[in-house]
Amino acid sequence: MNISKTQEGSTLNIALEGRLDTTASPLLEEELGANLDGITDLVFDFDALEYVSSAGLRVLLSAQKRMNRQGKMTITNAKPLIMEIFDITGFTDILNIE
Repeated sequence: MNISKTQEGSTLNIALEGRLDTTASPLLEEELGANLDGITDLVFDFDALEYVSSAGLRVLLSAQKRMNRQGKMTITNAKPLIMEIFDITGFTDILNIE
């Protein structure tokens, strides 16, 4: 998985490419842990994301909980397969998906 990030003020944009699975989830978790201080708007771009496993969902849930305390988190460009995973797991009720 590739992680690309850009920060503009208190907004952090993270684009994910590939698979957010058991192998890649710790990498995203580490990136988020090192970069969320002072962030009030976290935006994930899932345009190039192919798959999310339960380990990836855990990282997204953790990020959402943190951002609920300090701002907001948005997921953009989720493909139908990713949306199906979010629907089945109930994450569409938890995450802000545009």
